[in-house]
Amino acid sequence: MKFTAEHEALRKTVRDFVEKEINPHCDEWEEAGEFPIHEIFKKLGALGVLGIQKPEEYGGMGLDYSYNLVAAEELGLAHCGGVPLAIGVQTDMCTPAIARFGSDELKRTFLAPAIAGEMVGCIGVSEVGAGSDVAGMKTTARQDGDDYVINGSKMWITNSPRADFICLLANTSDDKPHKNKSLIVVPMDSPGISFSPHLNKLGMRSSETAQIFFDDVRVPQRFRIGAEGTGFMMQMLQFQEERMWGAANVIKALENCIDQTIAYCRERKTFGQPLLDNQVIHFRLAELQTEVEALRALTYQACELHIEGKDVTKLASMAKLKAGRLGREVTDSCLQYWGGMGYMWDNPLSRAFRDVRLVSIGGGADEIMLGIICKMMGTLPGKKRD
Repeated sequence: MKFTAEHEALRKTVRDFVEKEINPHCDEWEEAGEFPIHEIFKKLGALGVLGIQKPEEYGGMGLDYSYNLVAAEELGLAHCGGVPLAIGVQTDMCTPAIARFGSDELKRTFLAPAIAGEMVGCIGVSEVGAGSDVAGMKTTARQDGDDYVINGSKMWITNSPRADFICLLANTSDDKPHKNKSLIVVPMDSPGISFSPHLNKLGMRSSETAQIFFDDVRVPQRFRIGAEGTGFMMQMLQFQEERMWGAANVIKALENCIDQTIAYCRERKTFGQPLLDNQVIHFRLAELQTEVEALRALTYQACELHIEGKDVTKLASMAKLKAGRLGREVTDSCLQYWGGMGYMWDNPLSRAFRDVRLVSIGGGADEIMLGIICKMMGTLPGKKRD
């Protein structure tokens, strides 16, 4: 990647925001299980951070994805994973399809306010019985006059308790699983929508997550994104940007874990010498930093090809896979060197250990990434038929 002065200016803007507006409050927000999302998003919107690659006509910056990658990296310096996750949902999970395929009405009604930080969005794909198996989802949207009537539920939906709209994937016909789905923008104040209590998650504690229930929820068919039956395809495209965002967001978060561990092991003395002087520790940290650099190179390569308009399904899946597994490896190794302090709930490595675990699950589990990679390598066995 050849970053320009404009890239670096954006990097500084995001870094300064993290340091001033997020990090001083992370402990409080983690304890509360929520953060003032509308307030934070309004500030981000004023800086343009919520519309970096969105069309200028609707309030975005109109920049390419490399600028989004820079922002995702810097958000990784937050002292918790939940707030960056909530931001990533807004920028790279629930709005790309609206920006790319939505009507002018949808863009003006939902995208422009989301870019400005006046609306909070969420993405509705996963269900209790259909997480990574998107084809197996059961939520339906049947036509009734000029409306859709939606029934079903969505699970693990980040931002949902405070969201103003959801980009919902639902079955709109009885066709084959890859051809019967549509993306529909649903206002969250629509009658018939209800929520579970906040889900009690292992990590990402500062982001609000709930199950959503749809009971005869009525929305205009004109709120559908693109043509009926193209939702699966559009969601797969959204997944690629989501996966690149997730990989980029992990890079500096993991570097921060390594840096904090170096500082701790330099100060902590055992048997008359700093912990860091033990070869097993400084060698291991060197290995981990090397792996982080490899992740950075892979993610940057995927980004460059994406900007060129090429299919990055394989590389984005590889970056997502590597980010999830390396995240677990780095946080586990570093936590070990903090000893008993690392086992404490409020230790920064303990929090990172819990937060990063989601990367191997959300947006497609590691095993799904491996299946995609194998398919593109031509090594995935075909389905057995009688």
